[in-house]
Amino acid sequence: MSAEAFHPPQVMDDRGRPLDIIALRGLTVDCIVGIYNRERVAAQPLRLDVALFLDTRSAGASGRLGDTVHYGRLAGELRFLLEACRFELLESAAEAVCHYLLVPPREDSPRTRLEAASVRITKPQALGGLVVPSLQVHRAAREMVYAEREASFGRVEVLHEGTGYGVYRLRVKPGGVLSMPAHPEGEESELVLGSGLLAQGQPVARGTAFHWPRGMAHRYDNPTGSEQTVLCVARPRLMLPAGPATELPVEGLQPVPGHAYYPRDEQAASGRDAPGPG
Repeated sequence: MSAEAFHPPQVMDDRGRPLDIIALRGLTVDCIVGIYNRERVAAQPLRLDVALFLDTRSAGASGRLGDTVHYGRLAGELRFLLEACRFELLESAAEAVCHYLLVPPREDSPRTRLEAASVRITKPQALGGLVVPSLQVHRAAREMVYAEREASFGRVEVLHEGTGYGVYRLRVKPGGVLSMPAHPEGEESELVLGSGLLAQGQPVARGTAFHWPRGMAHRYDNPTGSEQTVLCVARPRLMLPAGPATELPVEGLQPVPGHAYYPRDEQAASGRDAPGPG
């Protein structure tokens, strides 16, 4: 089945006009997906096609990326999400992608609000090429429900939780410190969406991901005057302390190399904007 065979439905707005569609086709990502033992230990390719339903009239008039979708950033975010989660079913992967696409945007990663999304996920190697299974789903923003709670560093948004994992947005308030103590069983992968955070005391460009291994403490500082957001995939689900968190001292925290998920020119521009230490 080719990427060109993806046919999203027509969706109307409240005034009966067809919504515009931005499509991303053929994003191939190696990830853990499946229920068999061999599929739980070795990554295999998934192909992702998405259709984003929105009104692009404002962007056409203003010329601002904030009035539409930055598809270069979004492709990196979807790649991160699929790589970081460990899905048992295609259905779980599709729900995680839809919940992420349709969550309201934040100020540090501006884009227009999407009205709906169609997602197709294809598993080309599942049956040795004998037949290629795929799943296509369609979800509307109005049917999505996101839990949210306060935390010592700001706020936590629960985007999607599945078997053995959870997807969250960690919103670090101005001057806030997000401390994640060492956990012997937990693993976290985090993608920095805004420009201005410090990780382990060092500036981080937007679109940089960190894959924190088990038993490794880490912290983010927000020295800026605006909220900064981190997309977090936790395995198992995220467990934050109920009371005030103890801030981990920067001294002695082990640095971890980051991985760029945004286009190279985007990373360069973000790096120039990031504040220096202190």
